[in-house]
Amino acid sequence: MMISCEKAAIICNKTQYREATFFEKMKLKFHLLVCRTCSKFSKKNTHFTSLCNQANLQSLSNKDKELMKDKLKTREP
Repeated sequence: MMISCEKAAIICNKTQYREATFFEKMKLKFHLLVCRTCSKFSKKNTHFTSLCNQANLQSLSNKDKELMKDKLKTREP
């Protein structure tokens, strides 16, 4: 049942965006009980997400994302 800190960070991020499964959330909760470092990361991640929500940040539209990808592909290194 114990997961690595790396896996805990991934699940923590998925939880912030409501993409984690119930079982992943349970594994994360157990990990946070025993890992102080990940517990701090989770708290900071939650705080960061709430700040972003308060700032009403907007992401690029799918069209703009595709345009950006195309520009990056055509660029010479």
